[in-house]
Amino acid sequence: MREIDVNKITMAVKDMCISANLELSEEMKNAIAGAYEKESAPLAKQILGQLQENMDIAKEDRIPICQDTGMAVFFVEIGQDVHISGGDLTEAINEGVRQGYTEGYLRKSVVSDPLIRENTKDNTPAIIHYEIVSGDSLKITITPKGFGSENMSVLKMLKPADGIEGVKQVVIDAAKNAGPNACPPFVIGVGIGGDFELVAKLAKKALTREPGSHNPITYIADLEKELLESINKLDIGPAGLGGDTTALAVNIETYATHIAGLPVAVNMCCHVDRHKTVIL
Repeated sequence: MREIDVNKITMAVKDMCISANLELSEEMKNAIAGAYEKESAPLAKQILGQLQENMDIAKEDRIPICQDTGMAVFFVEIGQDVHISGGDLTEAINEGVRQGYTEGYLRKSVVSDPLIRENTKDNTPAIIHYEIVSGDSLKITITPKGFGSENMSVLKMLKPADGIEGVKQVVIDAAKNAGPNACPPFVIGVGIGGDFELVAKLAKKALTREPGSHNPITYIADLEKELLESINKLDIGPAGLGGDTTALAVNIETYATHIAGLPVAVNMCCHVDRHKTVIL
């Protein structure tokens, strides 16, 4: 049994909140740079260049890439041979968010009640998804999710007879309807299978995969490529002003489902797709 103190977790989460909002992963930078090189529309190419410039300024001046620093969403994999000592794990993560968003001067965007809407003033509570896995480590992934893109996400309970063509139509329609509102070029997370609540989690988790990676199931990887090509033909383009680059990636995650259902969720994300992983 390996012990991990909650203070170590809080410090790691604090640093993750700040760095995820100030610096994109190298893979995301490369995806935008690659799109810039391939883009044929002059205005779209100019916008992609401005996105790259914005990333550089954010990193150098230590300011957020986007003013919407998101609601903190975590995927936490807990090794079954790990013992969390010194306090409560959920509170340790929330304390890290509290410190990170306060000390990092990140915008506090969380309200304590969805209808009364009083700001909590420290961006807590976070949304935390836990999974017990083998081993003696603790893997924490953060994806700060802005709601300009989150609000354009969809969930559909298709019939099995709708099949793969029905799934394609849901994803393409989601991109069309998002238009400029989700700050394209998009990264699109797709969940297929499970049930009503799991399919949305699959779509969100898909956003933590780097652009350019593919699902290990061959036909799903082919579907990712096909959907990306189709969406990039929509001519929505960067900032919704037209061009070849409407999406940078389509990432799909799947799970077993019931014989009577075909759940599909599409979690839209803007071009920054912030995420960071730490293993303790």
